[in-house]
Amino acid sequence: MFIYFCIVEDLVNPSDLTKPPTSKGMQTADRVRRAALKLFARYGYAAVSMRQIAGEVGVQPGALYNHFRTKQDILKDLMLTHMADLIAAWDTELEHAASTCDPLETFTRFHIRYHLERADAVFVSYMELRNLEPENFRSVEAERRRYESILTNILAQGAADGRYVIDDPKVTTRALIAMLTGIPTWFRNGGGLSRAEVEDLYTALARKAVSAHPAGKETGERMA
Repeated sequence: MFIYFCIVEDLVNPSDLTKPPTSKGMQTADRVRRAALKLFARYGYAAVSMRQIAGEVGVQPGALYNHFRTKQDILKDLMLTHMADLIAAWDTELEHAASTCDPLETFTRFHIRYHLERADAVFVSYMELRNLEPENFRSVEAERRRYESILTNILAQGAADGRYVIDDPKVTTRALIAMLTGIPTWFRNGGGLSRAEVEDLYTALARKAVSAHPAGKETGERMA
């Protein structure tokens, strides 16, 4: 039995695309990313034009091409940045996680907290996968698989150690991530459940999914 305790710009010159970005250019590119993310999440990728993005940023449409050649490049950038930031944040989380904490609980709580703070990025990263061109899709999917492998390894090691009872770590990984990533679609601050209660409820669900025996009564009986 295992018990864990957890504590206004000119049109672009094509040659400019090869120049190193300036500080001002990097700031503008970041504004483009934020504007595109907001618009994609609100209206959908297909319904948003480069002109709309430029208007949101406050620059002329041609200025966008100093930073992104196409709208597709913006979408790819948003998704790859989301995954890179997610994996980096997990690495940091892991460095500070208590060694006595159940790895599945650490992952579950991290995933919930990270995604609830980034609802637009999560929505775009999952709902707009279908709008990626094949090569871009492969790049993004590779990073998604990298992240999934973190949980798969946790589950496989736990099963080998006798902590978890699962038939297929990969299938269980996808089921758990789908469940956890869906939280931002329904959770609202000020609703029936606090973030802490959501964490507790979903952590209990994750435990039950890998447990041979039903878990005891968990905290939180209300619905959001």
